[in-house]
Amino acid sequence: MKKKICASCLLGASLLLCSCGSHYELTKVSRTRILIDKRYDSAQDTQANIFLAPFKQKVDSILCPVVGTAAKYLSAYRPESPLSNLLSDILVWSGKLYNEQPVLGVYNIGGMRAAFAQGEVTYGDVVEVAPFENKICFLTLKGDKLLELFSQISKRGGEGVSHGVELVINDEKEMVSVLLNGEEIDPAASYRVATIDYVAEGNDGMTAFKSATDINAPAEEKNNVRYIIMEYFREQAAAGNAVNSEIEGRITIK
Repeated sequence: MKKKICASCLLGASLLLCSCGSHYELTKVSRTRILIDKRYDSAQDTQANIFLAPFKQKVDSILCPVVGTAAKYLSAYRPESPLSNLLSDILVWSGKLYNEQPVLGVYNIGGMRAAFAQGEVTYGDVVEVAPFENKICFLTLKGDKLLELFSQISKRGGEGVSHGVELVINDEKEMVSVLLNGEEIDPAASYRVATIDYVAEGNDGMTAFKSATDINAPAEEKNNVRYIIMEYFREQAAAGNAVNSEIEGRITIK
Protein backbone atom coordinates (compact mmCIF):
# COMPACT_ATOMS: atom_id res chain seq x y z
CA MET A 1 0.00 0.00 0.00
CA LYS A 2 2.81 2.44 0.84
CA LYS A 3 4.46 1.80 -2.51
CA LYS A 4 1.21 2.60 -4.31
CA ILE A 5 0.80 5.85 -2.40
CA CYS A 6 4.37 6.94 -3.19
CA ALA A 7 3.92 6.08 -6.83
CA SER A 8 0.72 8.13 -6.96
CA CYS A 9 2.45 11.10 -5.32
CA LEU A 10 5.30 10.98 -7.78
CA LEU A 11 2.91 10.79 -10.71
CA GLY A 12 0.90 13.73 -9.38
CA ALA A 13 4.00 15.81 -8.80
CA SER A 14 5.23 15.07 -12.32
CA LEU A 15 1.91 16.14 -13.84
CA LEU A 16 1.92 19.32 -11.72
CA LEU A 17 5.41 20.26 -12.87
CA CYS A 18 4.48 19.62 -16.47
CA SER A 19 1.33 21.72 -16.17
CA CYS A 20 3.31 24.63 -14.63
CA GLY A 21 5.87 24.64 -17.44
CA SER A 22 6.00 27.69 -19.70
CA HIS A 23 7.43 28.42 -23.12
CA TYR A 24 8.20 31.98 -22.08
CA GLU A 25 11.83 33.02 -21.62
CA LEU A 26 13.20 36.09 -19.87
CA THR A 27 14.98 38.20 -22.47
CA LYS A 28 15.63 41.49 -20.70
CA VAL A 29 15.44 43.15 -17.29
CA SER A 30 15.21 46.92 -17.02
CA ARG A 31 14.39 49.37 -14.28
CA THR A 32 13.84 53.04 -13.73
CA ARG A 33 13.18 55.40 -10.85
CA ILE A 34 9.91 57.28 -10.57
CA LEU A 35 9.96 60.56 -8.70
CA ILE A 36 6.94 60.75 -6.42
CA ASP A 37 6.09 64.40 -5.91
CA LYS A 38 3.13 66.81 -5.92
CA ARG A 39 2.19 65.98 -9.52
CA TYR A 40 0.21 63.02 -8.12
CA ASP A 41 -1.76 65.11 -5.61
CA SER A 42 -4.48 65.94 -8.16
CA ALA A 43 -5.59 62.29 -8.44
CA GLN A 44 -5.85 61.15 -4.85
CA ASP A 45 -7.52 57.90 -3.80
CA THR A 46 -10.27 58.83 -1.31
CA GLN A 47 -10.52 55.38 0.27
CA ALA A 48 -6.77 55.19 0.69
CA ASN A 49 -6.74 58.61 2.36
CA ILE A 50 -9.41 57.49 4.85
CA PHE A 51 -7.47 54.35 5.69
CA LEU A 52 -4.19 56.21 6.14
CA ALA A 53 -5.55 59.18 8.10
CA PRO A 54 -4.96 57.68 11.60
CA PHE A 55 -1.30 57.08 10.78
CA LYS A 56 -0.55 60.24 8.83
CA GLN A 57 -0.05 62.63 11.74
CA LYS A 58 2.50 60.39 13.45
CA VAL A 59 4.44 59.68 10.27
CA ASP A 60 4.40 63.33 9.19
CA SER A 61 5.73 64.44 12.56
CA ILE A 62 8.79 62.27 11.97
CA LEU A 63 9.40 62.58 8.24
CA CYS A 64 8.20 66.08 7.31
CA PRO A 65 10.61 68.40 9.17
CA VAL A 66 12.72 70.29 6.61
CA VAL A 67 16.50 69.87 6.90
CA GLY A 68 17.54 72.07 3.98
CA THR A 69 17.05 72.89 0.32
CA ALA A 70 18.26 71.38 -2.94
CA ALA A 71 19.21 73.88 -5.63
CA LYS A 72 18.11 71.50 -8.39
CA TYR A 73 17.11 67.91 -9.07
CA LEU A 74 19.94 65.67 -7.84
CA SER A 75 19.96 62.07 -9.05
CA ALA A 76 22.48 59.21 -9.23
CA TYR A 77 23.78 57.45 -12.34
CA ARG A 78 27.04 56.19 -13.83
CA PRO A 79 29.75 57.06 -14.53
CA GLU A 80 29.31 60.35 -12.64
CA SER A 81 26.24 62.17 -11.34
CA PRO A 82 25.25 65.15 -9.20
CA LEU A 83 23.99 62.95 -6.34
CA SER A 84 26.94 60.53 -6.29
CA ASN A 85 29.30 63.52 -6.27
CA LEU A 86 27.35 65.19 -3.46
CA LEU A 87 27.18 62.17 -1.17
CA SER A 88 30.85 61.34 -1.66
CA ASP A 89 31.78 64.93 -0.83
CA ILE A 90 29.59 64.77 2.28
CA LEU A 91 31.59 61.75 3.48
CA VAL A 92 34.79 63.80 3.23
CA TRP A 93 33.07 66.80 4.86
CA SER A 94 32.03 64.60 7.79
CA GLY A 95 35.66 64.00 8.72
CA LYS A 96 35.60 67.13 10.86
CA LEU A 97 32.89 65.56 13.01
CA TYR A 98 35.18 62.64 13.85
CA ASN A 99 38.59 64.34 13.99
CA GLU A 100 39.45 62.72 10.66
CA GLN A 101 41.03 64.18 7.52
CA PRO A 102 40.15 61.89 4.60
CA VAL A 103 41.55 62.73 1.17
CA LEU A 104 38.95 60.66 -0.64
CA GLY A 105 35.28 59.71 -0.26
CA VAL A 106 33.70 56.65 -1.90
CA TYR A 107 29.94 55.99 -1.89
CA ASN A 108 28.34 53.12 -3.82
CA ILE A 109 25.73 54.21 -6.32
CA GLY A 110 23.69 51.10 -5.51
CA GLY A 111 23.13 52.55 -2.03
CA MET A 112 21.49 55.70 -3.43
CA ARG A 113 17.85 54.67 -3.69
CA ALA A 114 16.12 57.93 -4.65
CA ALA A 115 16.84 61.47 -5.80
CA PHE A 116 16.50 64.89 -4.20
CA ALA A 117 13.87 67.02 -5.93
CA GLN A 118 14.54 70.73 -6.29
CA GLY A 119 13.30 72.71 -3.31
CA GLU A 120 12.84 71.83 0.34
CA VAL A 121 14.44 68.60 1.51
CA THR A 122 12.83 66.82 4.45
CA TYR A 123 13.95 64.16 6.88
CA GLY A 124 11.87 61.71 4.87
CA ASP A 125 13.57 62.67 1.61
CA VAL A 126 16.96 61.83 3.09
CA VAL A 127 15.66 58.48 4.36
CA GLU A 128 14.47 57.66 0.84
CA VAL A 129 17.89 58.49 -0.63
CA ALA A 130 19.79 56.61 2.09
CA PRO A 131 17.35 54.00 3.51
CA PHE A 132 19.90 51.50 4.79
CA GLU A 133 21.49 51.31 8.23
CA ASN A 134 24.93 52.16 6.83
CA LYS A 135 27.41 53.84 9.18
CA ILE A 136 30.29 56.18 8.38
CA CYS A 137 33.67 54.51 8.16
CA PHE A 138 37.21 55.89 7.91
CA LEU A 139 40.14 53.70 6.90
CA THR A 140 43.60 53.71 5.37
CA LEU A 141 44.59 52.16 2.05
CA LYS A 142 48.10 51.80 0.69
CA GLY A 143 48.55 53.40 -2.71
CA ASP A 144 48.76 50.09 -4.56
CA LYS A 145 45.41 49.05 -3.05
CA LEU A 146 43.92 52.43 -3.86
CA LEU A 147 44.92 51.92 -7.50
CA GLU A 148 43.31 48.49 -7.30
CA LEU A 149 40.16 50.13 -5.92
CA PHE A 150 39.99 52.59 -8.82
CA SER A 151 40.42 49.68 -11.23
CA GLN A 152 37.45 47.95 -9.56
CA ILE A 153 35.40 51.15 -9.74
CA SER A 154 36.25 51.29 -13.45
CA LYS A 155 34.98 47.72 -13.94
CA ARG A 156 31.66 48.81 -12.46
CA GLY A 157 31.42 51.77 -14.84
CA GLY A 158 31.81 54.26 -12.00
CA GLU A 159 30.85 54.80 -8.36
CA GLY A 160 30.50 57.86 -6.19
CA VAL A 161 33.91 59.52 -5.67
CA SER A 162 34.75 62.84 -4.06
CA HIS A 163 36.09 66.08 -5.49
CA GLY A 164 39.69 65.86 -6.66
CA VAL A 165 39.39 62.51 -8.41
CA GLU A 166 40.13 62.38 -12.15
CA LEU A 167 39.48 58.81 -13.28
CA VAL A 168 39.53 57.93 -16.99
CA ILE A 169 37.95 54.66 -18.15
CA ASN A 170 37.91 53.12 -21.63
CA ASP A 171 34.96 51.47 -23.39
CA GLU A 172 35.96 48.08 -21.96
CA LYS A 173 35.58 49.49 -18.44
CA GLU A 174 39.32 49.41 -17.84
CA MET A 175 41.14 52.13 -15.94
CA VAL A 176 43.23 54.29 -18.29
CA SER A 177 44.51 56.82 -15.76
CA VAL A 178 43.71 58.32 -12.38
CA LEU A 179 44.78 61.42 -10.49
CA LEU A 180 43.93 62.40 -6.93
CA ASN A 181 44.04 66.13 -6.23
CA GLY A 182 46.10 66.60 -9.39
CA GLU A 183 48.75 64.04 -8.49
CA GLU A 184 49.46 60.46 -9.41
CA ILE A 185 48.85 57.92 -6.68
CA ASP A 186 52.03 56.70 -4.98
CA PRO A 187 51.78 52.89 -4.58
CA ALA A 188 53.89 53.08 -1.39
CA ALA A 189 52.01 55.95 0.27
CA SER A 190 49.03 55.73 2.64
CA TYR A 191 45.68 57.38 1.93
CA ARG A 192 42.85 58.08 4.37
CA VAL A 193 39.44 57.25 2.88
CA ALA A 194 35.90 57.98 4.04
CA THR A 195 33.19 55.54 3.00
CA ILE A 196 30.29 53.55 4.49
CA ASP A 197 30.63 50.28 6.36
CA TYR A 198 28.93 48.25 3.60
CA VAL A 199 31.54 49.36 1.08
CA ALA A 200 34.39 49.05 3.58
CA GLU A 201 33.53 45.33 3.85
CA GLY A 202 34.43 44.92 0.18
CA ASN A 203 30.89 44.76 -1.19
CA ASP A 204 29.73 45.89 -4.64
CA GLY A 205 32.91 44.56 -6.19
CA MET A 206 35.22 46.91 -4.30
CA THR A 207 37.26 44.15 -2.65
CA ALA A 208 40.37 46.34 -2.34
CA PHE A 209 38.79 47.71 0.84
CA LYS A 210 39.40 44.36 2.52
CA SER A 211 43.08 45.36 2.75
CA ALA A 212 42.29 48.49 4.77
CA THR A 213 44.03 49.29 8.05
CA ASP A 214 43.45 51.72 10.94
CA ILE A 215 39.68 51.42 10.61
CA ASN A 216 37.45 53.87 12.48
CA ALA A 217 33.87 52.59 12.23
CA PRO A 218 31.66 53.99 15.02
CA ALA A 219 28.64 51.73 15.43
CA GLU A 220 26.19 54.00 17.29
CA GLU A 221 22.87 54.85 15.61
CA LYS A 222 23.84 58.55 15.39
CA ASN A 223 26.63 57.61 12.98
CA ASN A 224 24.20 56.35 10.35
CA VAL A 225 25.09 58.10 7.11
CA ARG A 226 21.55 59.46 6.72
CA TYR A 227 22.02 61.60 9.84
CA ILE A 228 25.34 62.86 8.49
CA ILE A 229 23.63 63.85 5.24
CA MET A 230 20.95 65.70 7.24
CA GLU A 231 23.60 67.49 9.28
CA TYR A 232 25.27 68.69 6.07
CA PHE A 233 21.97 70.03 4.73
CA ARG A 234 21.30 71.80 8.04
CA GLU A 235 24.73 73.42 8.03
CA GLN A 236 24.22 74.68 4.48
CA ALA A 237 20.74 75.96 5.36
CA ALA A 238 22.10 77.82 8.38
CA ALA A 239 24.59 79.53 6.06
CA GLY A 240 21.78 80.48 3.69
CA ASN A 241 22.87 78.01 0.98
CA ALA A 242 20.87 75.59 -1.12
CA VAL A 243 22.72 72.30 -1.59
CA ASN A 244 24.04 71.86 -5.10
CA SER A 245 26.36 69.53 -6.99
CA GLU A 246 27.74 69.54 -10.51
CA ILE A 247 29.32 67.14 -12.98
CA GLU A 248 33.05 67.91 -12.81
CA GLY A 249 34.70 65.20 -14.89
CA ARG A 250 35.58 63.08 -11.87
CA ILE A 251 34.93 59.95 -13.93
CA THR A 252 35.01 60.02 -17.73
CA ILE A 253 34.77 57.27 -20.32
CA LYS A 254 36.94 57.66 -23.42
